[in-house]
Amino acid sequence: MKIGINGFGKIGCLVAFVALQRDDFEIAAINDPFIDTDDMAFMFPSNYAPGITVKDSKTLLFGKKPVPVFAHSNPEEIPWAETGAEYIVETISDFTDKEKAAAHLKAGAKKVIICAPSEDAPIFVVGVNEHEYKPELDIVSTASCTTNCLAPLVKVINDEFGIVEGQVTTFYSITSSQMNVEWPPVKEWKGARASPLDILSSCTGSAKAVGKVIPALNGKLTESPFLVPTVNLSAVDLTVRLENVATYDQIKDAIKEESQGKLKGILGYVEDAVYTRDFIVDSRSSIFYAKAGIGLGKNLVRLVACYGNEWGYCTRVVELIAHMAKTRAY
Repeated sequence: MKIGINGFGKIGCLVAFVALQRDDFEIAAINDPFIDTDDMAFMFPSNYAPGITVKDSKTLLFGKKPVPVFAHSNPEEIPWAETGAEYIVETISDFTDKEKAAAHLKAGAKKVIICAPSEDAPIFVVGVNEHEYKPELDIVSTASCTTNCLAPLVKVINDEFGIVEGQVTTFYSITSSQMNVEWPPVKEWKGARASPLDILSSCTGSAKAVGKVIPALNGKLTESPFLVPTVNLSAVDLTVRLENVATYDQIKDAIKEESQGKLKGILGYVEDAVYTRDFIVDSRSSIFYAKAGIGLGKNLVRLVACYGNEWGYCTRVVELIAHMAKTRAY
């Protein structure tokens, strides 16, 4: 499978890294209008064994394999067809709707995978609803890393016990859009605060996206996200009211069983005393921490899961592309 990557920031780099660990993937081309090849080589994970070097301003060497690099702002101008790139991993936030993402198709790509929630593109989360993908879909979304953490967990709970309603509190690591020191804000005053010193309320569409991935939960989950001063790891704190009475031990058993079965490698289960930083390079989307949760009544329960931000998420992006390739109709 030949992939093209639009935007070589953290997600773009990690998608490339994960894809290159597999024999069935090839990086056909990279496009980024904001950074040059020197920046790309510097940002790429240093533990990539074959190594990454800069051949020139328009070429990166992954090991010995040359990969062309472009800097087009308009996706229609990227020569995907010439490079043979079939699956485009879209990581730039300006192209999250179908109309804008379709520019890649005009440039010769076959499929576009939007690495963000989308208002109109169908959303697929591996382990939850990827089986619903149809070959005629040319543009899809993989939602966010938070949705990929939340969806497998609520799927297990809803399938086993039913969910009446739920409240999600998300603790998300600081982002590159925040300030390291206090500075006049770009959009709103709270954005001016120093990220290493403050916990800030934020906004996200993760709970809404879960409703698109699992229609039975549409409108049943609300979310209160916070940006916290951690560099990488994030967590979700989920409180749900169940349709059926269940003890916390029964709920733990259901999650543990799925983590060792259908959702192995996607949903994790831990009971040991751990820190979130223990999961920095964990490729699972969601790691349920049994000791952090509690049964609050006959049908009310609090559950906690953490995730390594983009590492697990990018693994799922690559897995979704592999699934799409198996069903392709072109």
